[in-house]
This record gives sequence, C-alpha cells and structure tokens, in this order.
Amino acid sequence: MKKVMLKSTIGLAVAVASSQIFASGFALNEQSISGMGTGFAGRSSAAEDASTLYGNPAGMSLLKRDQVTVGVAAIDAKTNIKNVKGGPPGGTSDGDMVPFTSVPMGFYVKQLGDGWAVGLGAYAPFGLVTNYESTSASRYYGDKSVVKVVTLQPTISYAFNDMVSIGFGPTINRLSGELTSATPFPNPASFGRNDGSVKIKGDDTAIGYNIGIIVQPTDTTRLGLTYHSKVKYELDGHTNIAGPGFGPFNGNRYKASLDITTPEIVDFSITQKLDDQWTVYAGSTWTRWSRLKDITVNNEGVPALLGGARGPVGTITEPQNWHDTWASAIGVSYKLNKEWVLRSGLSVDQAPTNNTDRSVRIPTGDRKAISFGAGYSPTDDLTFDVAVSYLKEEDVNVNRTGKGNAYSATYQNSAWGYGLGATYKF
Repeated sequence: MKKVMLKSTIGLAVAVASSQIFASGFALNEQSISGMGTGFAGRSSAAEDASTLYGNPAGMSLLKRDQVTVGVAAIDAKTNIKNVKGGPPGGTSDGDMVPFTSVPMGFYVKQLGDGWAVGLGAYAPFGLVTNYESTSASRYYGDKSVVKVVTLQPTISYAFNDMVSIGFGPTINRLSGELTSATPFPNPASFGRNDGSVKIKGDDTAIGYNIGIIVQPTDTTRLGLTYHSKVKYELDGHTNIAGPGFGPFNGNRYKASLDITTPEIVDFSITQKLDDQWTVYAGSTWTRWSRLKDITVNNEGVPALLGGARGPVGTITEPQNWHDTWASAIGVSYKLNKEWVLRSGLSVDQAPTNNTDRSVRIPTGDRKAISFGAGYSPTDDLTFDVAVSYLKEEDVNVNRTGKGNAYSATYQNSAWGYGLGATYKF
C-alpha cells in the first residue's frame, strides 16, 4: 500500500512534466488558430495576429493596428489498447480514455507608437486529461489524471527599425492537478476485487518568461527566434486513501509535496512570401526534456500501513530518463482573394518517453500531423479563422510492474484537432 500511494503521487509530477507542448508528451500546442492551420510552422516568424504574443512577443510591434484575438481549440483523441497482458482478473481494455477537451485562448495587443507595443495574453500551455474505465486492467498504475495550467502573460515589444524587433513577457502560471488510481486488496484470494483508491490533489503558482526576436532581412523574408523559459513548480497537496485494504488508516489524508521543472523551449522559424498570393513557413522546436531524470516525492506522516518491513516513508525517488526532443513543421498559405486565405501544414514530433519508463497516464510516442485551415475577412477590421488537424502516433508499448501484478500493452493513439478563432482590429 505504501508503494501504491507513493507511485500515484509521482504520477502527478510526471503528468505535469509531460505537458509542455502537444508535440512532446500528452500536451497542448494550441495557442493560435491561424497557426494551427499551417501546423504551427512559422510560429516564431509569422506575426499574423495578436496570438504572436505567445508565438513570438517581438511580433507585436509588427502588427499595424490594435487588435484582439480570441479562439478555442478542441481535441478529440482516440486510443486502441492491444496485446494486453497481466492486470487484475477480469480487467478490461476499452481504450479511448481521453475525453473530448476544449482549450480557450485570448490575446490583446495595443500599439503605443514609435515602435512600442504592449499586450496581454491568457492561454492554456499545459494540459492532461485521461480517464480509464473503473475496471481497466491498468487501473493500479493510473485511473484518472487531470492537470490544468492557466497562464497570464503581460508583454512588451519594440521595433528598432524595419529589420529588427524584440519582445519580452513574464508568464504567471497557475497549475492544478488531480490524479487517482486503484489499489489492490491485500488478500490474494480477493485480488482484483474490492479495490481501494488513492486520490492526489496539488497546486502551485510559478513564474517564467518568454522572449523573442524577429529579423526581416528583406521585405519578403522574416526570421524568428523564441525562447520559452523553464518553469519551476513546488507543489503542495494532499493524498487521500480509501478502502478496506488500508485497515485503520482507511479515509486518512497525508500531506504531499514535490518539485518539478518544466523545460526550456527554443523555437526557430522562417516565413517567406513568394508573391502576392503564396507564403511558405518552416520551423523547428527543441525542448530540453532531459531535465527530467527522476522524480523525488516527499510524503509526511505516513505510518507503517501494513507494519513490519513496510515501515514509514519520507522520501522516494523514481527514475524517468526522458530525452530532449525536436519538432519540425512546414506549411503554406494561399491568398485566394481579399477575403479568403487558405492554409495547410505538416509536422513531425518526437516523444520524450522510453519503453522502460512509459506510464499508462502518458502512453505517447513519436507522431505526425497534417493540418488545414482558412481565414475569412468580411471587412478590413474582422477576420475569422478555422483549422482542423489529424495526428497519428507510432504504436508504443507500456510495461509496468510492482503493484501486485505486471501490466503490459500496446497503445495506438490518434487525434483530431479543431479550431475556431476571431480577430478584431481597431
């Protein structure tokens, strides 16, 4: 029981750490609907609307007018679980444990003149939701996982001249998480029945920053570089345990804490205008996931739940051994007429996980995505953007041991993404 509780608490940290970008771990990449249409190629160099506040804050000074951009993206994921081995007797493998999820965003940019611009953004850079059925064969290693991050980013940018602009914005990040997992009844004759449960909640507010530069060597070429800083969270929360297997400790609550740092991200891209109709975009993103070597969790006041050799626990460390990742994308837009622009993009992304340490909460692998989008401007002041993406991951294996039984399975993941946004200029 001791290991069950501690492993579940570790799961909270792993879920948080996986959530930097949708391309790397089970996370979000949707902070721009116009960018979604080109597969986020050119994110650091396009500066097409107020969402550049996230993509590259230097782009705010390149916007000709004050503007507000709002939008929502939705993710519809699908998972097939194959070749299941182990798990409790009668365990199921329904898959599709990711519910339909929406991600809102909003940005405001105001031009101050003389090259200066200021702005404010509100968006969700990190997010994880998985929810297995209660009878899942993997329930001892993860049941429900919910991690939400809301970020506010006040930002300022300055254009030195027609060629070079810079931007900077601190990020104020509020993280909250809840994870649950089932616990096996200790009597071998009752294994797989009368499970207990562990629920962990934690939250923290942490500060980071985004900084960027855009260089325009010609009227048709724009280069962008953006640095998203690491963010260090010091989560405080509690662990609730329930079930007859915990004996006299059934229903108890214990204080849990852990430190986790999300990694640096460096995004470079180029936007090349070919003529009055065609524009191409390309970019690469590097994420320093190798920071996540292990997770160290501190639990306070945990008694000897089963006595004897299973005595009190203060600190436990679990290896993760994630690796740095690269994501690359190429996209194109075609200006059909004054009102309409059409977009498309292709992206390929690495996952930071490995076959030894991959979790049922984050059963992700390398992926490819294709995107299509359009922008419609009924007036010079108003633009509507729509986008759709399809993502397919490589098949990955999950192999877990240590909670009363072993569990292994092959996960086949795919997802549709949908986006709708609007920009008003004034």
